[in-house]
Amino acid sequence: MNFSMNETEQAIVDTAAEVSRNVLKENAQKYDEAESFCTESLKALGELGFMGINLPEEYGGLGISSIAMSHVVAEVTAGCASTASTLTAHFLATDSILIGATEAQKQEYLPRCADGTLLGAFGLTEPAAGSNPAGMLTKAKKENNGWRIQGTKHYITNAAEADFIVLYAKTNEELKHKGISAFIIPKGTEGVHFSNPEKTMGLKGSHIYEISFDCWVPDSALMGQEGTGFNTAMEVLDRGRVEVAAMALGISKAAIEYSLLWAKERMIGGKPLSSYQNTQWKIAEMHTQYEAAELLTMKAAYVRDYRDRYSLESAAAKLFASEACAFITDNALQLHGGYGFIRDLPLERFVRDARILRIFEGTSEIQKLIISRAVILG
Repeated sequence: MNFSMNETEQAIVDTAAEVSRNVLKENAQKYDEAESFCTESLKALGELGFMGINLPEEYGGLGISSIAMSHVVAEVTAGCASTASTLTAHFLATDSILIGATEAQKQEYLPRCADGTLLGAFGLTEPAAGSNPAGMLTKAKKENNGWRIQGTKHYITNAAEADFIVLYAKTNEELKHKGISAFIIPKGTEGVHFSNPEKTMGLKGSHIYEISFDCWVPDSALMGQEGTGFNTAMEVLDRGRVEVAAMALGISKAAIEYSLLWAKERMIGGKPLSSYQNTQWKIAEMHTQYEAAELLTMKAAYVRDYRDRYSLESAAAKLFASEACAFITDNALQLHGGYGFIRDLPLERFVRDARILRIFEGTSEIQKLIISRAVILG
């Protein structure tokens, strides 16, 4: 497998690293403390075309490889994980359209999503159907040349800020998961109501909501063909898990960089912290975990470009990288001692932001089920 990038892709990644250092990093603490939506940082990414890095050029995207895209996501996350969460949630919505929509729907939405004009949300999770989307209770029934949609979604990133929501609902309960369809719900649709943003442990600049639906939408809102929603959602989640792994790399990278700088400058007993074996071992373990996570993530990204399904690779990358990120951020904070526990430094934010990575896009436990089934069944 070749994980290298061409010159254009490397330039895009370098630009992402620059905007991450100069814009996103400066805003990250502000968003965290004020719990304000990451509008400024998202605008900066939109101006550079990064809102469409997951899309082909024919729809206004940058047309880069998944390897390059993963590096961009990691660089964005190293600056501000909240911004990266908002960005990748947008990708879930646009990936849904790219995979499952009609050509007319793709032309209507994707170019404006790519240039940052439109922000999307991905409406799959429900209070009683988180890790098991097939158990969703939201329903869509034919009514007056359209669809009456009723139900509740929760933990939906970007929902109230989004210009549209890709909503998954059952159009035929008897068919179970094969009766799930997707709809594109524009902002301002009557009968769609949002909760206040949830009070979260981390990613406070990327808001999540509960949404209640009792709305009517025209037939044109049905995304693609009826009954294809479940397969679309599963393919989207495979893609999203690679992006979560890349987010884990970004937070891990930032935590390691802070730790190395601290270990070299912090003096204990007249010697730098880095001179002590305990510190050296921690750094060695953190580095090794990061390297292994990066290899698994890049492998999953590579396979994403060359195979129709890559559930095993994406689940393995997401599981290992998110767990490694937890290990790395916790040890980074520990190396900083009491300084790591106060909010003047970003270590405690790294720990809080990293915690959700083992939960969303499928918990670590769900990833183990996906992996074990794939390995056992061959």
